[in-house]
Amino acid sequence: MADEMTRPRGEGEVKWVSTDWLQTHLSDKDLSLVDCQPDVHDYIQEHLPGAVYLNPNTFNAPHHGIPSLFVSDKVATELLHRAGLKLDRPVAVYTGQGAAKGWGDGLEQAMVAYALARFGHQAVLLVDGGLEKWKSESRRLVQELPVYKHTRVKARERDDFSVNYDEFRRLKDLEERVVFDARMPALYEGKGPWPKPGHIPGAVSLPWRSLMADDNPRLLRPEAELREISYRHNLTPGKTILCTGGTAREATLLFLVLRFFLGFPKVRVYEGSFTEWCAYPENPTASGPNPR
Repeated sequence: MADEMTRPRGEGEVKWVSTDWLQTHLSDKDLSLVDCQPDVHDYIQEHLPGAVYLNPNTFNAPHHGIPSLFVSDKVATELLHRAGLKLDRPVAVYTGQGAAKGWGDGLEQAMVAYALARFGHQAVLLVDGGLEKWKSESRRLVQELPVYKHTRVKARERDDFSVNYDEFRRLKDLEERVVFDARMPALYEGKGPWPKPGHIPGAVSLPWRSLMADDNPRLLRPEAELREISYRHNLTPGKTILCTGGTAREATLLFLVLRFFLGFPKVRVYEGSFTEWCAYPENPTASGPNPR
């Protein structure tokens, strides 16, 4: 799949593809297309030809009181089956700001792409720039619903993608590790909807929005700018990188960029993130711009 319109070059389970690439490959029989706009009415109003709809929260559900964690392999298998997706067939994922209500923030395609790769998909492609870039180039959109067959797949969670609460507690203060909080600075430093203010002590602020273009939260910054971020935080291949967010929404984008775009091998998502951390009254938090 690698060509001048895919990033990064070479082999890899997750890549970013340009709208030019997608236009060229849109009719490929082995390519699946997933629309994950914020609301199903956005999809009904307009979507790319042949795209099947997956809500951004399709793979998330409550578990032991935590409101949004990833579903089991069994549930993911059924979801993939119903969407007609195959784990060995390339799937391109895109989102937009939402034609119906306009509440999309750009994280939808990262969430869905992460989930597909997490459950064993071998070739996940994020459409760089998303639906807004596609529309700005006057490319074709439709309202027709796709015709496809259910597939027989078996999802299997990747054990190298995430850490649970106990693993996070064990790893977060070790040497040669860094914990990132991908939320926006106002939430990292102060009070959000959580019962406690601030962030997990030791977590460094790396807002997900800083990785994306100023005028399009679905478009990656140039590679040189992304690499400068990694230099600024002294990231090396030997470090374990733990990505957190509010409910891990933001962390999925950090994970994808750090692991698959920049090539750091030891990146994990703490999927419970700040929501689960705050569920334990004994856990401290830190406020302000500093990690501790």
